[in-house]
Amino acid sequence: MTASDEISRPFLNPNDIRDRLTKLSSIEGITKWDLGASSSKDISVQVENGKAKQLKGSQRSSITVRVWNSEGLVGITSTSDLSDIGLSKALRGAFEASNYGDIKNSPDFSIMANTKLSVNEQKLFPAQGITKLLNLLIEAESNLINKHSSIKTVPYNGLSELFYERVYLNSDGAIRSMSQTQASLYLYARAQESDRKPRSSGSIRIARGSQQIDIDSCINEAANKTISHLNYEPISTGNYLVCFTSEAFLDLLSAFSSIFNARAILDGVSLSTRDSIGEEISVPFLSLNDNGLHHTNVSSCSFDGEGTPTNDLALIDSGKIVNFLHSEATARSFGVQPTGHAGMGAKVSVSPDWFIVSRVNDETISRPTLDHKQSQEKFILIEGLNALHSGVRASQGSFSLPFDGWLIENGQPISIESATIAGDIKLLLKKIVNIEKDQIATHQGVSPYIWVEDMKVTGDS
Repeated sequence: MTASDEISRPFLNPNDIRDRLTKLSSIEGITKWDLGASSSKDISVQVENGKAKQLKGSQRSSITVRVWNSEGLVGITSTSDLSDIGLSKALRGAFEASNYGDIKNSPDFSIMANTKLSVNEQKLFPAQGITKLLNLLIEAESNLINKHSSIKTVPYNGLSELFYERVYLNSDGAIRSMSQTQASLYLYARAQESDRKPRSSGSIRIARGSQQIDIDSCINEAANKTISHLNYEPISTGNYLVCFTSEAFLDLLSAFSSIFNARAILDGVSLSTRDSIGEEISVPFLSLNDNGLHHTNVSSCSFDGEGTPTNDLALIDSGKIVNFLHSEATARSFGVQPTGHAGMGAKVSVSPDWFIVSRVNDETISRPTLDHKQSQEKFILIEGLNALHSGVRASQGSFSLPFDGWLIENGQPISIESATIAGDIKLLLKKIVNIEKDQIATHQGVSPYIWVEDMKVTGDS
């Protein structure tokens, strides 16, 4: 068996695990339980100056067992041992922990854990192996450096292959399983000219197999972005018309995803409340969906941590909030159905899968688009937002973020040396003046370019 065959060989057997858990729980006198398990095998390479910098291979597995006692309290245990001895210990440990369960936040089985899943069969791609990945990345590094005399190094780079499995089972007969392959490439170049600051930019590609990654387009994008930042100037502080690229706008939306998170609402750390359904949160020509099964999401899974099917869920429709993201527990509290966005735990987390931003109609917009660079209007094009971990106050709605981008004036782009954009997310969503028609798939979701007027930008001059 070759290394390529080994990486895609299944580790989890859901039917066998279910049969053994059913038997072992009966022996332990446990009547209600569920299990979530995941397993991954991956290889990755990094290079530096044409030589291997890091070659890595790993195999990980994680099993979570939950047990409910006669009072409906839940206990939880994690293990990596799928043997009968390991599962028995996990069952006993979870049962003992259930005596200390939180009665106010006790989850239950999802009412949708046994419903039919959407068809989401994925083709599994064979791994090319670590030697092939290394040679491909060495060549990519060399080609990127040769794109321009100012590009000296590619300090951050990587090429990887992954095989991933996931299983959910419960004592009511639910059985979910999936497997997938995934590959990723990132190239981040650094360029410098005499008496000028070094400038950097990069590109990412993700696909279901390394054979599907367009390495040349990744090289060209990284080179073009990096080169475009060589001619930089400071920018004056002021209010500007701003165009967010797809990646930048999705970064901002994700940073404030607690607006749609029912768990965050119940915990009092969201801008929304129970009564926010129907609230006009944005301009009327914006819609936002969360669709984990979208064809551009190479990490898609047909069920969540509680076995609830993944679906296409509208969050904003024509500017109004129409749904929240729910787990079983939050859905029960709100009197709705779970939406397929739960993790697994004693207090279950909720998170989005794959944001899809779209324009509701084709009404004429007076603002320019990127197809009309001959426009005399001045604006800032934001390529990427930085320091999201520290510059966002999600529960307050405010942000102040350094960014990479260009000032476009008379159709000519000039890279901005350094600047920060600040504002309030709800005000920003209502100051959108154009949503371009073309939806662009990124490594984190799908969105057009978004134009927002009167944004506060602080520069160095």
